[in-house]
Amino acid sequence: MIDFDKLAAYSAAVPRYTSYPTAPEFLDNFSGDDLIRKIEDSNKTNRDISLYFHLPFCRSACYFCGCNVIYTSKEDLKDRYIDYLEKELEICSRHLNTKRIISQLHFGGGTPTFFSAVQLQRVIRSIKKTFLNISKNVEFGIEIDPRFFTPDHMKVFAENGVNRISFGVQDFDPKVQEAVHRIQPLDITEKAVEIARANGIKSINIDLMYGLPCQNIASFEETLRLTLELEPDRVALFNYAHVPWLKKTMRKIDETLLPAPSEKLRMLKAAIETFEGAGLEMIGMDHFAKPDDELNIALKEGRLHRNFQGYTTHGECDLFGFGVTSISEGKDFYLQNIRENGPYEAKIDQGRPPLMRGIELNKDDLLRKKVIMSLMSNFVLRFKEIEREFDIEFRTHFHDDLSALKPLEEDGLCAIDNEGITVGRTGRLLIRNIVMNFDAHLKKNQNRRFSKSI
Repeated sequence: MIDFDKLAAYSAAVPRYTSYPTAPEFLDNFSGDDLIRKIEDSNKTNRDISLYFHLPFCRSACYFCGCNVIYTSKEDLKDRYIDYLEKELEICSRHLNTKRIISQLHFGGGTPTFFSAVQLQRVIRSIKKTFLNISKNVEFGIEIDPRFFTPDHMKVFAENGVNRISFGVQDFDPKVQEAVHRIQPLDITEKAVEIARANGIKSINIDLMYGLPCQNIASFEETLRLTLELEPDRVALFNYAHVPWLKKTMRKIDETLLPAPSEKLRMLKAAIETFEGAGLEMIGMDHFAKPDDELNIALKEGRLHRNFQGYTTHGECDLFGFGVTSISEGKDFYLQNIRENGPYEAKIDQGRPPLMRGIELNKDDLLRKKVIMSLMSNFVLRFKEIEREFDIEFRTHFHDDLSALKPLEEDGLCAIDNEGITVGRTGRLLIRNIVMNFDAHLKKNQNRRFSKSI
């Protein structure tokens, strides 16, 4: 049983923990030579590879969006961007063993389908030319704005093995759509899902968001009902993070139209009850999936992982990102590309990786990453597993951190015994509040600004 009164009491500004250390801790003095060294070191592990391609272009701004986006209507800019993606692939291939198995491939944005079908075919062709061992069982996912999705796109996807599609919806109410500058009639989304299903896509995700301007419990319950009519395999339900100090487009949102915290909690409660009532089980802190979905199976088996793409079953891969602002993650490093298009191109023209910043994890980082990500993903931590891997005595090493968890344990958010930590139903929604107690970097930099947990 979820205690929604406790959710309200514990709502606080905390990191989302798509990484540890979190992105604000990445260092600006991490050089292209550092990247090359980490790539070459990763070849020694021969771990599978996950590839991410950031396709940042959109026609216009959605005011809720926190992504790195370039607004344009010029086709030549998109063609030029692909030119540089191909150059970046070539630079990377000088150092990365391109015969390693590719087990996951993901296109994000922006709006990947704002690129034409021909342009996307060109990107996929370049990937296949560079990487020589794409698994027959590769998980190939693409994020899609239904307003920019055509049968021609779907034909390219079907021919190239795309098997997961995530449709951005956020809310079906016209007033909400107008307030966030994203007019997307229901029939457009219905048609997009129909095209995907007709072409054999068996894993369809719908992205929703609560806390948007003009939302209320009645309108959001209607959005939930319409979402279920689409029969999604997964739903991602995100808490709108209003961070106008980071995203200028969010300043266009009328803050007086944002729902009160109590109304947001009612929407969250309605979503959980609606989706679980329809047979979708809660995964992590913000996803729902059918019982036979890979995410659900991985959670039950304790092998779910979390990274910058959210929850994944491919956490043991080395992740390499391409394109502006994309992030790479290896066993002991994070690296992020340059955010702006001009400097990104300039670095590539020099024949150098377009790196902006990164961090190499020390022994304590690796230990805390394991603890934090295990709890974030699977809501359980076994002390003996950590002790064997890192040669520590858990309760001694983390004495102060466990003491800080006592109030949360007393409130029933988690249970701590001699075996480990188990997170309860209410605690799952406040998992960020729980794991932040193990964040050594956050304790040193308490002036960081983050979105609220609820």
